[in-house]
Order: sequence, then C-alpha cells, then structure tokens
Amino acid sequence: MLGVSLDKPAANQKFATKYSFGYDLLSDETKKMALAYGAIEDLDASSAKRISYLIGPDGRIRKAYATVKAGDHPQQVLGDL
Repeated sequence: MLGVSLDKPAANQKFATKYSFGYDLLSDETKKMALAYGAIEDLDASSAKRISYLIGPDGRIRKAYATVKAGDHPQQVLGDL
C-alpha cells in the first residue's frame, strides 16, 4: 500500500507521523503521477482529488475508487480484495 501527495517529502513525513500511517506516503512534486491517475486535471492544479486504486499483483488496476471517505475506505477495499 502506498499513498501519494503533491506535498514536499518533509511535509508528507510530518503528516504521516502525526497520523501514524502504516504505509509510505510518496511525494509527487512534479504532479506527473497525479495527472496520469486522474487526481488532477492539469499541471496547474494546486490540490489533488482523494482517489484510490486497487492494483493487482500483475500491476493492473482492478478497481478505481473515484470518491474516498477516509473513515470508510479501508473496509471498502478489504471487502473488494
């Protein structure tokens, strides 16, 4: 499991530590990943949508979650595994 944010690495580390993330939070400062996965519509975006993808062992997207509510999402993904 990975998370991706447009923020700088230091800001992501602080955020991940504050909320005790059990996974890595990557920095996408170039916004290329956010653009490729549909989290932003163009490189001028100042923030990204909270979206999620379930990716299989073969690297293919198995399910896309266009709207993610942090409190409900873990159970939703576990149900889809």
